[in-house]
Amino acid sequence: MVQRATRLSGTGEHTQLLERAFERARAEQDLPTGFSAEVLAEVERAVAAPDLPDRDETGVPFVTIDPPGSMDLDQALHVERDGEGYRVRYAIADVPAFLPEGGALDAEVRRRGMTVYCPDVRVPLHPPHLSEDAASLLPDEVRPAYVWDMRLTAGGERDRADLYRAMVRSVRRYTYEEVQALVDGGGAEDTLLLLKEVGELRIRREDERGGASLPMPEQEVEVDEEGHYHLRLRPLLAAEDWNAQVSLLTGMVAARIMLEAGTGILRTMPSPDAGAVARFRREARALGVPWPEGLTYGRFLRTLDRDDPAHLAVINAATSLFRGAGYTVLDGTSPPEDEVVQAAIAAPYTHTTAPLRRLVDRFSLAVCEALVHGRELPSWVEEALPVLPDLMAEADRRTRAVERSCLSSVEAAVLADHVGGTFEAVVVDVGRRGDVVVQLIDPPVSELAEGRAEPGSAVRVEVVAVDVLAGRVDLRIVDGAHVDGVAESAS
Repeated sequence: MVQRATRLSGTGEHTQLLERAFERARAEQDLPTGFSAEVLAEVERAVAAPDLPDRDETGVPFVTIDPPGSMDLDQALHVERDGEGYRVRYAIADVPAFLPEGGALDAEVRRRGMTVYCPDVRVPLHPPHLSEDAASLLPDEVRPAYVWDMRLTAGGERDRADLYRAMVRSVRRYTYEEVQALVDGGGAEDTLLLLKEVGELRIRREDERGGASLPMPEQEVEVDEEGHYHLRLRPLLAAEDWNAQVSLLTGMVAARIMLEAGTGILRTMPSPDAGAVARFRREARALGVPWPEGLTYGRFLRTLDRDDPAHLAVINAATSLFRGAGYTVLDGTSPPEDEVVQAAIAAPYTHTTAPLRRLVDRFSLAVCEALVHGRELPSWVEEALPVLPDLMAEADRRTRAVERSCLSSVEAAVLADHVGGTFEAVVVDVGRRGDVVVQLIDPPVSELAEGRAEPGSAVRVEVVAVDVLAGRVDLRIVDGAHVDGVAESAS
């Protein structure tokens, strides 16, 4: 898919409105704007005297792979051959080394739950002195970490795994684009080449399990050096998928450790019911892209072309199959397998690789490290496990509300000077009540539109009204093109 980006017109006036809209979105969800003096003083004390591990793994040449400009680096990896298989070491930022339990910082982090990324500012889970400096796995800095040491078979299956705390050093910070270019151009170091091998093997294992990765291009808001906001559709790079597979592998390994001990906290998602599956099959068939019997859900999604309007509508419809994600605390009992599986991954799974940006990961790491070494769980972990699902559910709700509100305001600003104008679009969904969701071709805006049309159809929409501050765009379908109910090309 060709990457498309749209810069706002009339940027001065619209930028001011957007900044007000972003501030209002955060205020409506009671997102904090800073940290108290008490919290900051506690961080200073903790950074000056952290609880560091004795083990030294600084000789392992770890690398990090993150979006450009990231400073809160949670993960660093190293991949090497291990006989016919692979050894994957995945270092995760050791937040507990800097965070005294039961103090002001602990209380504040529990209240926040996760880092929220807004177009203008980032509302961090931890103070930047910790998350972007002392605990971050920045290049050429010695840092404490939880190191997942995993041995994989030649087919990419887990053979055995260990977890320990150690001091580590990252030797290089890559972006996803850099990794992709190096691998494609033949200039990548061994760790990156082996990351591709392992990533592709894990994708095959995901396919065999019946798991799926939704190939939806991301709608992103960017701000340039002049303070102008841009909206773009960004296709996911293969390198992102390879890296994500290592994170998924780690979460699956951690979940298995928890299940074997009967204690911990899993990220769960129910399987879609028969009615939802049947509805999706009907929608795909109506769009001219039937889901063949016997083909797994994940494999079917990987056959879809994100540049094809009908396929894009199918991808959007697929999101309805997997909903209701939450957290399940293991309390010593053995729940049925279908109650502990994350259905989209098609395996038990837990969050354990982003402790700088997500609250629950800190506790998952501490649980697994204690279990692997045959120790009792720390009391602060046991006491927190029952309340973590509610804390994370509220954090997730707030985050999604703020992000959606900010994105809606940017979409409105993009179209603010085009009231009365028309744009080409694709109908990506029609709800049960007839609500029509369209994806504009350029600019990459996704909104409801008044009118009637079939999913996957190419249409033309008029911009009726826009309110940047409220994040509202009123669209009306004025023309459509259909071929037996399936979209013509909307290029």
